[in-house]
Amino acid sequence: MDATATLVTVAVVAAVALFAVAATVMVRLVRARRGLRQAGLPTGPRWVFWGAVAYFVLPTDLLPDPVYLDDIGVLLLALRSLRRAPDRTGTTG
Repeated sequence: MDATATLVTVAVVAAVALFAVAATVMVRLVRARRGLRQAGLPTGPRWVFWGAVAYFVLPTDLLPDPVYLDDIGVLLLALRSLRRAPDRTGTTG
């Protein structure tokens, strides 16, 4: 195997691993929101959840799509905002 093939293989494996992490965080975000809604707790502003989902799905990103680090960051911020102690005056969604 020459150097170019090795580099391409490593890049593909890294992209697949980053996508797996991003998909896992996306599943955690959806489960957290669903759990909060089933418990009758406010889930924060809807735009945070749907904005993170749209950012993950849409191909226009800050970084090209094979690099999922920005997607992971956005999803983690949305998950953090859902898991924060909700206030009763916020929007339920």
